[in-house]
Amino acid sequence: MIRFADERAFARALGALPAPDAASIDAARQRQACLTKPAGALGRLEEIAAFMAGWQGHARPVLRRVQAAVFAGNHGVAARGVSAFPVEVTGQMVDNFRAGGAAINQLAQACGADLSVVALDLDRPTGDIAREPAMTAQDCLAALNAGAAVVRPDTSLLLVGEMGIGNTTPAAALCLQSFGGSAQDWCGHGSGVDSAGIMRKIAAVDHAIALHGPHCATPFEMLRRLGGREIAAMAGAILAARMLRIPVMLDGFICCAAIAPMARIRPDFVGHCLAGHCSAEQAHARLLEHLGLAPLLRLGMRLGEGSGAAVAVHLVRAALAAHNGMATFAEAAVAQGL
Repeated sequence: MIRFADERAFARALGALPAPDAASIDAARQRQACLTKPAGALGRLEEIAAFMAGWQGHARPVLRRVQAAVFAGNHGVAARGVSAFPVEVTGQMVDNFRAGGAAINQLAQACGADLSVVALDLDRPTGDIAREPAMTAQDCLAALNAGAAVVRPDTSLLLVGEMGIGNTTPAAALCLQSFGGSAQDWCGHGSGVDSAGIMRKIAAVDHAIALHGPHCATPFEMLRRLGGREIAAMAGAILAARMLRIPVMLDGFICCAAIAPMARIRPDFVGHCLAGHCSAEQAHARLLEHLGLAPLLRLGMRLGEGSGAAVAVHLVRAALAAHNGMATFAEAAVAQGL
């Protein structure tokens, strides 16, 4: 199990990212060139197969275990009226996840993923980022390790999701601190907040950046000051997956914002990540551009929970089924000239 002993260990892990196996990628591409289809005819499905080969270290990768993890946390900034729902909904939705009644339960089952739900001190919201850091260093480290602890070494593909009323506000703050622009660029309707709510969100993000920006010299400090427990947990899980050479299917805006601090200083951090979809949250497309990731799906989803990532898992299954199951030209006795 991956564990970060302290902030320095987190930084060391970020500085020593393993790379995919180039030989396996080449071998997968060579196999694609021999399959009974015109060159490149399966488009991004071919790219997915080669991507998976690189991280599994095998020319014919498989999905033995797909793991889904949903992290939940509460936010002090929610008291500023930045969400359409009260904070009590976080805990109620956790109960719904555990009872099997949420969208992610159905979508995880449909894509063949094992689902775990991790609630992080819901009775102890983070600090209001517009006036104080979200977490102490100890709390942030605990959240990072809670995420890392979920990742099983035998996982073939990991997807992470979140639940936390008000969490598009810290996500917007992380994006603004990481990639610049204005608060307005990164603040959207979230769970359905009205125009007045968006203005409150923009004000909160502006205050947060003015207060914490000068102190956000490292990814850890950015997550600690501007993030949330479930956001830090996703960051910890995704970094742990990289350390274990496990590819990750990213979900929506908040999931992607969780890795923005790392991608800011290590653009190659996203090398083991696929963008499952582009959500309807207005800043998600901009964030994906900064991360250098092209989404697999555009379905107008904006739920969170890992829901979009779970739907995109089906594309990976399709990609590997074609890659591994198709006959080569030689095997099928087909003339290679398509």
